[in-house]
Amino acid sequence: MTARTAPSRTYPIPSSPLRVAAAQAQAVAGDVEANTATAAALVREAAGAGARVVVLPEKFLSGYEPDLVRAEPLRCAVQPDDPRLAPLADACRETATVAVVGAAFHEAGELYVSALVIGADGTLVTRYDKQYLFKTEREVYRPGAAGCTLDVDGWRLGLGICYDSGFPEHARAAALDGCHAYLVGALFSVGNGHHESRTWFPARALDNTVYTVLANHIGTTGGWNTCGGSGIWGPDGHLLTEAAADRPEVVFADLDPVALTAARAAEGMLGDLHRVLPAERARYALGGAGRS
Repeated sequence: MTARTAPSRTYPIPSSPLRVAAAQAQAVAGDVEANTATAAALVREAAGAGARVVVLPEKFLSGYEPDLVRAEPLRCAVQPDDPRLAPLADACRETATVAVVGAAFHEAGELYVSALVIGADGTLVTRYDKQYLFKTEREVYRPGAAGCTLDVDGWRLGLGICYDSGFPEHARAAALDGCHAYLVGALFSVGNGHHESRTWFPARALDNTVYTVLANHIGTTGGWNTCGGSGIWGPDGHLLTEAAADRPEVVFADLDPVALTAARAAEGMLGDLHRVLPAERARYALGGAGRS
């Protein structure tokens, strides 16, 4: 990934819609092979309904299992050039679909909470490492150093992971990098986690006039009782689609250039920020651009 500052030009609204899916399923603790097979099946299901991009939950390939990952990183975390990703790579290549899948990642003796981007050609396009680590993660993982923006069919897609989305600055950095949508794999739990997700995602959407996408876990993982409810919000902050709380499901929405244009015309905060505070953009560092 290469670091870069926020751009000096404005990116245009895409010319055609992009169908995006948020997928949820039960992860198997520490079993990268089994979870990769599930992820591949979810990609194929989503692609069958016309999705071009599929987002899966945080650390889905290992389950949210920090103790297991710390004890057995070679078994439970994904490595560079990991052959266990082959079924997912095959699914992406055969369906021309881009997958954003959560994984614990092990590189050069360090562990990261990562979002791996498998491109439509089956290659690992880029990797985003979570920048805002939750308190239970800080003893196990290193924080990421930069943000990540993807370009898919003219749509600029900013990546986040769970707790990142609780910080307005993180989604704002993506918006300042010209992003039209903010994609997040997460673990939100029953109770306050559900409340947080239903507060943060419409707020990040409305603040920045971007689409927001959440892929959450279901069932129990890493000792957390998760709440499902993967969803997609429009650039006006309204919920477009939502999954069930407790069953495997893939939900879809079309990112629509007409709706995006209308939202930005009606709500001018992002444009006003560009005009009134141009120096603010230089304060944000983003990196890891990928193209598929």
